[in-house]
Amino acid sequence: MHHSDAPVTREISVADKGAGPYGIAAGPDGALWLTFAHSGRIARLTLDGELNEYPLDSSGCRPTVITPGPDGALWFTRSQDHRIGRITTDGERESFPTPTPDSGPFGITAGPDGAVWFTEMNTDRIGRITREGEITEFVLPHTGACPSAITAGPDGALWFTLNQANAIGRITVHGDIVIHPLPTPGAAPVGIASDGTALWFVEIAAGQIGRISVDGAIKEFPLPDRTAKPHAIVAASTGDCWFTEWGANRIGHITDSGEISEYGLPSPSSEPHGITIGSDGALWVALETGGVARWEP
Repeated sequence: MHHSDAPVTREISVADKGAGPYGIAAGPDGALWLTFAHSGRIARLTLDGELNEYPLDSSGCRPTVITPGPDGALWFTRSQDHRIGRITTDGERESFPTPTPDSGPFGITAGPDGAVWFTEMNTDRIGRITREGEITEFVLPHTGACPSAITAGPDGALWFTLNQANAIGRITVHGDIVIHPLPTPGAAPVGIASDGTALWFVEIAAGQIGRISVDGAIKEFPLPDRTAKPHAIVAASTGDCWFTEWGANRIGHITDSGEISEYGLPSPSSEPHGITIGSDGALWVALETGGVARWEP
């Protein structure tokens, strides 16, 4: 394990601590798109630091995870007012209510079928939304499972974490569901990403990184600091993933062999959440205390 300070090229202040930068995604326009979870805004940040904010129709809607959609827009979950939001790269906004009340949408990703897929934490459902806003929901075989993050897998299916059921789920575009329990009890998986071959996920309660192959074989890799609370993860290439350690104020890196490196962030207690790879090839991290960190690996 290698542990050192990360050579962060730039840490950019984008909001006060009350706004809560949370999710971050690289947009089709080359900019970074952020959710301000506590102030009900979406923000666009260019690579040279220019910031534009777009207030949503409810300051308390709690935008959380954001993803580029198959239609050239950005799609995001509104976990507090139970809607799916859409924003174009020139700032046009709309939203769509989920059919099931109080669903608590959280994770979201573009699917292989031209639709956008999302999780419903409160109602144990996976949702699918078309560009026109038509939503289909698929009920999971567990109650109280808390489906969290979701990503498109290398096998043409969607893969998601079940935070409270301690499992990884797989759903086909036709709605067929398989659940894979985790070896470690109470691991509470959250973030998940595909590296083009397998799926990688973080276990926030166990302080581990997990890898699941498309046939369901699971490996777990303990972090040196089991209290680090890994939160989000992104794949740079096959067997090359980066993740945030929300509880330890660090960025972590893991290889296919399980080798782990950790890098401290410059501002103390910055609460790193979302993580993405920008159009410049650098790593970008949303800091809930009001900033964005850029680091070129």
